[in-house]
Amino acid sequence: MTTYTYVATCLFGLEKFVGEEIDALGYKRLETIDGRITFEGDISAIARCNMWLRCAERLYIKMGDFPARSFTELFDGVRALPWEMWIGRDDAFPVKGHSVRSALTSIPDCQSIVKKAVVDRLSEEYGVTWFCEEGVKYQIDFFIMNDRATLMIDTSGAPLYKRGYRLESGGAPLRETLACAMAKTSRPKEDILFWDPFCGSGTIPIEASLLMTNTAPGSFRTFASEDFYDIDLKVWKDAREEAKSLQRLDTAFTAYASDIDPKMIEITRANLKRAGMEKYVKPFVKDALTVGAGGMKGSIICNPPYGERLMTPFQAKKLYGDMGKAFEKLTNWQIYILTSADGFEHAYGKKADKVRKLYNGMLKCNLYQYYKPSTPKTFVKKM
Repeated sequence: MTTYTYVATCLFGLEKFVGEEIDALGYKRLETIDGRITFEGDISAIARCNMWLRCAERLYIKMGDFPARSFTELFDGVRALPWEMWIGRDDAFPVKGHSVRSALTSIPDCQSIVKKAVVDRLSEEYGVTWFCEEGVKYQIDFFIMNDRATLMIDTSGAPLYKRGYRLESGGAPLRETLACAMAKTSRPKEDILFWDPFCGSGTIPIEASLLMTNTAPGSFRTFASEDFYDIDLKVWKDAREEAKSLQRLDTAFTAYASDIDPKMIEITRANLKRAGMEKYVKPFVKDALTVGAGGMKGSIICNPPYGERLMTPFQAKKLYGDMGKAFEKLTNWQIYILTSADGFEHAYGKKADKVRKLYNGMLKCNLYQYYKPSTPKTFVKKM
């Protein structure tokens, strides 16, 4: 059986989650660096990973890597790769990429060199000098870091965080991949209420429900590689059948999705319906500062305003202080709060038991985790 090399990319801070997901699918990890995991797998990995990777941004076929300290090295390295294994004479092969800490800094120039090298290789292979590029699209991506180039073909198309169930969102949407990582960090259980009191469009509770029902996040969409000639349609058919067979819809998991804005609750309801998770999530209008335990055991997992796109920094600081007072009443509940605000713990009034650095897109955030019983406040310095 032929083995291929793949690259799964992710937001900074999510490498551990993506690596564990790759392990669970039975593939062999080769390397982990910031924002990307390289691994080996057979052809079915393209379908199965696109279907199942909850915290990855994209899945690529790795064509090769090589030193690229000059345009000549870049051209020769790209031309040496077997592009004809995937790209046919009528297919489209646009090029995009990035360069970090390398001598080659001009992205447009690098794109042009990569394109010319691929054309040169395919021209020799197919005996033509002009390509109509009207067939299947094979998006070529390059990544040059520390003067070493990695060339890849994108198998996902739209980013994997675009599950397909969220057609509407609020003013500061949270990526589904990050929402899933937050849910995983909280270790949801069937006998513990999962509550997001700043639910917005419902992303965090929906991702938790997909996780607890073992619903593949790629079940709601299609992928660019479904059109690739070299991937038998049976590979995709088998992957979707596997995903359906592994669902656990009989779970007793329960989540609350509340928000002070009635419009967001209506959006949450629509997103829940598209995701098929209405059975597990109860959406309703409620001020987050009036959350009550009601004798239940539970966890708060939320993404309140940071004071950037929603609220001013002053308003956000006041909100965090009010949250600290309100959530203190939730005896023995676990609290998980994501924010990019500096000095959050001071405003909240309590030092976190654990802080995990994550990125919401390019915005550096911290996930503050509180899971020990409440004690008298000792962390009340001003921001």
